[in-house]
Amino acid sequence: MNYGELFRVTLPETVLEIAALLVLLVDLAFLRKAAMQVRAGVAAVLGVVGCGASIVALYNTLGGNVSFGGALLLSSGGVVAVAQIAILALTALTLLLLIDSEFTRHPGEFVAVVLMAASGGLIISAAQDLLVIFAGLELLSISLYVLTAFGKTSAKSAEAALKYYLFGGMSAAFLLFGFSYLYGLSGSTNLNVIARAAIASPGSGSPLFYLALVLVAVGLGFKVAAAPFHLWAADTYEGAPVPAAAFIASVSKVASFALLIGLSEVIRYPFGHVHGTVRFMMIHSGPMSKWLGFSMPWTIVFALLAAASIKIGNLAALAQRSVRRLLAYSAVVHAGYMLIALAWFSEKGAQAILYYILTYGVTTIGAFGVVSVVERVTGSDKMDAFLGLHKRNPLLAGVLLVLFLSLAGIPPLVGFWAKFNLFAAVLSVGAGVWPFILVAFAVAFSAVSLYYYLQVLKRVYVMPVVDETPIRVHPATMVVLLTVAAAVVVLGCFPALLQDWIAQF
Repeated sequence: MNYGELFRVTLPETVLEIAALLVLLVDLAFLRKAAMQVRAGVAAVLGVVGCGASIVALYNTLGGNVSFGGALLLSSGGVVAVAQIAILALTALTLLLLIDSEFTRHPGEFVAVVLMAASGGLIISAAQDLLVIFAGLELLSISLYVLTAFGKTSAKSAEAALKYYLFGGMSAAFLLFGFSYLYGLSGSTNLNVIARAAIASPGSGSPLFYLALVLVAVGLGFKVAAAPFHLWAADTYEGAPVPAAAFIASVSKVASFALLIGLSEVIRYPFGHVHGTVRFMMIHSGPMSKWLGFSMPWTIVFALLAAASIKIGNLAALAQRSVRRLLAYSAVVHAGYMLIALAWFSEKGAQAILYYILTYGVTTIGAFGVVSVVERVTGSDKMDAFLGLHKRNPLLAGVLLVLFLSLAGIPPLVGFWAKFNLFAAVLSVGAGVWPFILVAFAVAFSAVSLYYYLQVLKRVYVMPVVDETPIRVHPATMVVLLTVAAAVVVLGCFPALLQDWIAQF
């Protein structure tokens, strides 16, 4: 066992852990009696510096394929590097929202837990072994439960954390049950060995293999808030402190979808893999199954999860009056869009998912930043709290306009190009009629999503103003929000900037 190689592979995670310890040391040893805003600002800045140092360490490891016994992988030619850089960048962006927050008297501990959660996300993205995957997922999940409960004075925060923890424990049980079947059928916990065993063994067509994949999909469906495993999302997004909710909505989604992409690359092999292209056929397939484009059970499971997420998420969002809960059901919908690309998986689809989750993560962090400002001033995140925002703070209203229109997929903002690339990747697979039907279904419900986004914007710009008292925003928070809005516009006008960056890895 080469521990030098292990240290090299886990250098980005090690840097994050050192940064977490440094944040705790500075906050508890030197800033204990300082003003809360000073402590929060120093902790956030140190956390951002730690994320930057981790990115530098990550780039230094990208000279080729680096692995540790096949359990962890860093590759300059795959999903791993893009996902890990995205996790670190979004974590830094999330930490900046802490500067103007007042939900905790322990900012150092909060930042330390965020950094530990991010290190769990890095492990998940690089994991090539079932045991390492589970260890990374638990590090991420337990950290998220703690972050959700950080609002000590909020009953909603405690309730959200308890619900999140209970649902998370149940999903972990499903995931482990599925992993145990995969291990039993292959005799190994390594993903590549499992793939080879599935190709060589008739057990790959057995009911146990199908059951294992379904159980894994159920366990991971919870992580990405896919319907019907989304029941935790609305309460968690509503009750968690804003930086925690933003982290859950962005960083944890990037890590989870990176894992799903890695699993899809492996699990598609038992259903045929020829010269880098996927043959979407069932093991016991006939002409009709080829025309339908189903490969049992991975494609069917993800297709059903995608359809359910798009329908349930949109219809539930229509009934919301809380903007936080609206963003939660919006997250369910966007997870459904990406699950379509996982159902009919391809290399182009993997890049489209990365593009989508990156842009969605940035946009969602910005949206939660605006919600936090309004919530702090008005004491509520209800839609009516946004009445007359364009008169109370025109810049804040403009940021929300850009972000919500991007989430709705309005051109030329980046959300439109993210959807376009994703659906184009699915249709380019040429896997039969069902991808076309599901894409059409998603496009139709995109029109529904525009309605509930506009309900918020109508209160910002159209409905009568109740209170015209100016809303003051901390300069650091305003810079972050304006930067996010500018990125959404620039990447929408020049989508190749991000596409080319993703393609270079």
